[in-house]
Amino acid sequence: MWIDTHCHLDAAEFDADRDAVRQAARQEGVTRCVIPAVQAAHWPQVAQLAERHGDAYALGIHPLYVPHAHVADLLALDLALTDRRDDPRLVAVGEIGLDFFVPQLCTPDMRKRQWFFYTAQLKLAQKHSLPVVLHVRRSADLLLKGLRQCRIASGIAHAFNGSAQQALAFVDMGFALGFGGTLSYERSLRLRRLACDLPLSALVLETDAPDIPPQWLYQTAEQRAKGAVQGRNSPAQLPRIAQVLAELRGLSLADLAQATCANACRVLPKLAHGPLYHLPP
Repeated sequence: MWIDTHCHLDAAEFDADRDAVRQAARQEGVTRCVIPAVQAAHWPQVAQLAERHGDAYALGIHPLYVPHAHVADLLALDLALTDRRDDPRLVAVGEIGLDFFVPQLCTPDMRKRQWFFYTAQLKLAQKHSLPVVLHVRRSADLLLKGLRQCRIASGIAHAFNGSAQQALAFVDMGFALGFGGTLSYERSLRLRRLACDLPLSALVLETDAPDIPPQWLYQTAEQRAKGAVQGRNSPAQLPRIAQVLAELRGLSLADLAQATCANACRVLPKLAHGPLYHLPP
């Protein structure tokens, strides 16, 4: 059994065949997906998808959507978390965080705006006793600062690509680190080393589908110019991504599956009690 801890099943890229995509993943052993929302307009859909497919979801405002978000969205998030507090499929506040890679988000005003929405959502997570799913892009240190200020005790640093020191700081705070398709690239030397050196208890698996395609789906700019189509990532790719990590760490797939599922349930506790999932004996 596998858990894809970060899959945007609500993305438009899946509109034509969403049910088939989820079924293909289930046939590959992906028992659960965590579907994080990116903006208020998506909250009903991610909840409906989780119910339809026996998955889990998170509600939040992604930093890429902060430029168009409003304070009213934070009030709506508070209400949504209150209304759904007994929903076993709601496992976190997310996807939230800070992005200092996209140039438009790096102006002084936009950095300030991102920080406001990030910390406001951390406070809501603390209020509702929920973990968080974090977007980490050149922002690890500030994210950690916010977690300490708001006393957030667990969650996932999604698509982590920071330093070993930053990784251990997240781990020390009770977080797991999400690893996905980037591990499949041989040039990802630093990330591969980190995935090997960290305690196994710190790792969870994810696809970020339809984004971050693994190496076997990736087409270079030259190939795309010649008409090649960029492969669409999907949760069915998770076991093959896991195979890469298992080989790097010298583990069996069975041991890796059991460990990463247990880790996911530890940092997102409602996963362990949600529908259609039980930890292996």
